[in-house]
Amino acid sequence: MANWNDDNATRQGFGVSPSQAGDVAGRTTFDAGLRKHMLSIYNYMASGVLLTGIVALLTARSGLAIQFASGPLMWIVALSPLAIVFAMSFGRNKFSTPTLQAMFWGFTVLMGLSLSTIFLVYTGASIALTFFATAAAFAGLSLFGYTTQKDLSGMGSFLIMGVVGLIVASLLNLWLQSPGLMWAISFLGVLIFAGLTAYDTQRLKDEYLYVQNAKLTNPAIAASFPMGKMVVLGALSLYLDFINMFLFLLRFMGSRE
Repeated sequence: MANWNDDNATRQGFGVSPSQAGDVAGRTTFDAGLRKHMLSIYNYMASGVLLTGIVALLTARSGLAIQFASGPLMWIVALSPLAIVFAMSFGRNKFSTPTLQAMFWGFTVLMGLSLSTIFLVYTGASIALTFFATAAAFAGLSLFGYTTQKDLSGMGSFLIMGVVGLIVASLLNLWLQSPGLMWAISFLGVLIFAGLTAYDTQRLKDEYLYVQNAKLTNPAIAASFPMGKMVVLGALSLYLDFINMFLFLLRFMGSRE
């Protein structure tokens, strides 16, 4: 019968070679580092979503949302977040970590101003229901991306092409005003950003593993991927997946005012 109180069972050499013990300890530290890294990304992402929601709700209740629904302010609020996303993505090596953090928080505030207009179209109850449905779906998809042994990298190019197709189709429908095309875009949008949630989660995990391995083999490469920047940019990716999935799902679940 196993003696659970036997201190010898925990000593190095008790059924485990020194090299094996070192490997186990290394994997434990490695896994703990990965969990801490991913948790930091999720904390940033969740805080950004929360900030966006608070700004959107307060803006809608103040009556300012009407000003962002049309006119010059609509285009400023709509295009400013896009400009910040491009700046953060293409300027990751140029900007410092604190600068990227400030840009991320500024982006989430601008998104809150932009999303405040949904309260003019949909009921608060349906918005809340869609939000929680999106949160549940996001959690499940992200967990799948984190734990699956299947390589999802092949999905990346296909999903990015899908996003481009959604943008083109949405712009085209501004002219056609086709309800059928709108529903098709919404359906595909939910599927595409659901796939991107799983794909981006695995990508962020693999990026961390790559940097940790590079620290042992090529420190110069590892130095070009500061963890602080990786956390902020990773949070931005997952934030965009969440918000877009929420907006496309809202077209199905939202009850109009």
